[in-house]
Amino acid sequence: MDRNTVIAFVLIGIILMVWMYITAPPPKPPQQIVHDSTTIQTKPDSLKQPAQEVADTLTAQDTLGNYFALLASGERKTIFVETDLFNAKLSSKGGSLKSWELTKYKTWDKSPVNLIDETKGGDFHLLFSTSEGKVVNTKSLYFTTSYANFQNIKLTGSDSLSIDYVLNVNEKSRIIKTLTLYGNKYDVSVTYRFENMETIISDFEYQVTWETGMKYAEHNSVDESGFANASIFAGGELTEIDAANVNEEVKQNVTGQVSWVGTRNKYFAVAMIPSGAESEGAFIEGNRLTTPDQGAKEDYSVGLRMKFLGKEVETSRITLFLGPLDFDIIKSYNVELDQMMSLGMAFLIRPISEWFIIPLFQFLNWFIPNYGFVLIVFSIIIKILLHPLSKSSLQSMSKMQKLQPMITELREKHKDDPQKMNVQIMRLYSEYGVNPAGGCLPMLLQMPILYALWSVFRSTIELRQAEFIWWIKDLSIPDVIAKLPFTIPIFGITEVSGLAVLMGITMFIQQKMTVQDPRQKMMVWMMPVLMTLLFNSFPSGLNLYYFMFNLLSIAQQEWIKRKHGDEPLKKIDPSKKSKGIIARLAKNLPEMKK
Repeated sequence: MDRNTVIAFVLIGIILMVWMYITAPPPKPPQQIVHDSTTIQTKPDSLKQPAQEVADTLTAQDTLGNYFALLASGERKTIFVETDLFNAKLSSKGGSLKSWELTKYKTWDKSPVNLIDETKGGDFHLLFSTSEGKVVNTKSLYFTTSYANFQNIKLTGSDSLSIDYVLNVNEKSRIIKTLTLYGNKYDVSVTYRFENMETIISDFEYQVTWETGMKYAEHNSVDESGFANASIFAGGELTEIDAANVNEEVKQNVTGQVSWVGTRNKYFAVAMIPSGAESEGAFIEGNRLTTPDQGAKEDYSVGLRMKFLGKEVETSRITLFLGPLDFDIIKSYNVELDQMMSLGMAFLIRPISEWFIIPLFQFLNWFIPNYGFVLIVFSIIIKILLHPLSKSSLQSMSKMQKLQPMITELREKHKDDPQKMNVQIMRLYSEYGVNPAGGCLPMLLQMPILYALWSVFRSTIELRQAEFIWWIKDLSIPDVIAKLPFTIPIFGITEVSGLAVLMGITMFIQQKMTVQDPRQKMMVWMMPVLMTLLFNSFPSGLNLYYFMFNLLSIAQQEWIKRKHGDEPLKKIDPSKKSKGIIARLAKNLPEMKK
């Protein structure tokens, strides 16, 4: 490659690294919320709850009115449900989910992953306005149930359990909340039945809310916050919010039929999926808080706005998903719940992730149980598939290196006539059939695949807490081999990743083998150093893949060098010269000069 081409390639590489650095968590950039007056409405003030300090001074009669004041007290019954997938705790106060522990997943300190923070009193409630002008949240009301207090129920296989929570408003009016749990699903089927509530519920609407966000499960809360968000999927479009700034609330409201609304952290999600056309909108709100030891926590509230038609008896159905962001599991709901996963840009990267990388990754794991070895085999397959592009790039760079002495001679000879110098260099390219961009173009064509790999490996739950060998105990987090007594500026690095260092060494060897021009010596060490610093905070699984990919690239370069390195540079037959852009430029430049 000539000097200008090298400069262009370096600039492309720097832009790519800056882009990856900006998009890699943490931190995430603030997201601008675009409001569309045709689809977005503000959450009605009538449905906002009173401030806590005011509520503390009011009686149940004041806050709930005549219909619901007596329901602010009652017997609290707790029911435990155990399955192979989760252990749940349910309460008759609010008809709430108090706890939801995933039995197959552990937190960083080896406790069961609990998606609900029990200290916040449980979640999943109804919210509505009454004809008395009161805003009622059923989380503070006592339902009745036929199940005994502290009853423990075990479900296996496809067994199911339905629990009716009844809110008896008066002799004729009541709300029945039926929760159906399954032994082999990460969801709850919920049915709301309203009997003779047409004169009590106003505004022809009620809300189903999830207000307490999700409990974190990873050691690095800043990294987990980098993935946390809330989103609405409606009309085939994803509306998403990210509370990127501390104590700055973000919110979004969407009207119309909703496919789902939910919130997620790095590896788990909570989502509400309404049945049919029963929803008429959704809202999401979030805030970012600081935690001890320079940590961070993002809390999101999500809710469905449901139609209330004022009939004597009416029902609605919702599926509540509480589980892992496993592609196959969330894809099975057939409502595009997989849009919650960060798999790259929808129009280019995501199809590669969804239809190629994930299926291949899962296929390899079918007969290779260790995910570290899966990544190694995966890198070999990807390298074989990219071999034609890589070979073309290496051969083109080899030809450019052999042309360098002639190009240098032309530059010296015509240094006082730049236009003539360019004409002669272009003619030289044409005579030897060399495309100066031939070494860069194949590398650029590989970028969508490589970025799709980066998107999948940094967030796939399969790598979470997956051990490899030696010091690599978790492929989803950096493999720390040393702690620094200082912080590296800009990058904020305080720990050293062993695989990132190995990746940087292999990149240095690659650069050393490729860069022959003395004027480009800075590239030999600059790129490896920058990439090592950038990849130091990436998951070890991702660094293992790139380390293996670089090793294979080194072997490929050496093989091509031994096989084709001694081949002399030959002029091509004039009758077979390329009619491409280089040949046309070489032919037209003399006329342009005139």
